[in-house]
Amino acid sequence: MAKKVAVVTGSRRGIGLGIARALAEEGYQTVLSAVSAPEQAEDLIQELTGEGLAVCYIPCDISKKADRERLLDTVLAQYGRLDVLVNNAGVAPVERLDLLETTEESFERLLRINCEGTFFMAQAAANRMIALQKKGLEDYHPRMVNVASISSYTSSTSRGEYCVSKAGISMVTTLFADRLAEYGIPVFEVRPGIIMTDMTAGVAEKYQKLIDGGLTPIKRFGQPEDVANCVKAAVSGLLDFATGTVLNADGGFHIRRL
Repeated sequence: MAKKVAVVTGSRRGIGLGIARALAEEGYQTVLSAVSAPEQAEDLIQELTGEGLAVCYIPCDISKKADRERLLDTVLAQYGRLDVLVNNAGVAPVERLDLLETTEESFERLLRINCEGTFFMAQAAANRMIALQKKGLEDYHPRMVNVASISSYTSSTSRGEYCVSKAGISMVTTLFADRLAEYGIPVFEVRPGIIMTDMTAGVAEKYQKLIDGGLTPIKRFGQPEDVANCVKAAVSGLLDFATGTVLNADGGFHIRRL
């Protein structure tokens, strides 16, 4: 039986790398992808393959149609299947600005990469998954996971464009879960909270004080592995009837408390 294949975008570091490693450890042939040139990922791929994990790296800027098509077509040419797509790639504002000062350029950049890129990557993968179903592949049960954020519903007025882009990803999840249900392709969403990554490193002290002060019921930073565990649950097959479900990897942040 052919090894199942998972593609994880934005996976050269941080949350995406944690997800890619976890899926590889679960036995998937895992395709890591990011905007970095292949030579910049060589050491990482050597490290992972040295651990006995089946991984490769294919560069892709998800905001560009040609890159999205090349990534997915290369995967199908090399492995003949696509069992899991994890839409993780995304960016933060280059500069945090007050909502009254946010620029059109920053807004358009985040919507183009985070929301539009995720939407059309999901579309491209979905059409290929449907085509593969029609071929009658053995043990083929494709699934999709979108990585959004607590910013999908949490106001952060110093990076409003980020919040809008992540809220858009949440609707992408709902739409594709609805549309792909007839094909038996479940779509899930994972919403990370405050996760220790390069993106949060610059504000780690601020966030640690908030966590210590009770912002989250579980009083610690999240780790990429916490998000990866939610992705593993989503693609396990145990949640297929719960398509459209949101898994909150946030230490309980989403709980409304008095």
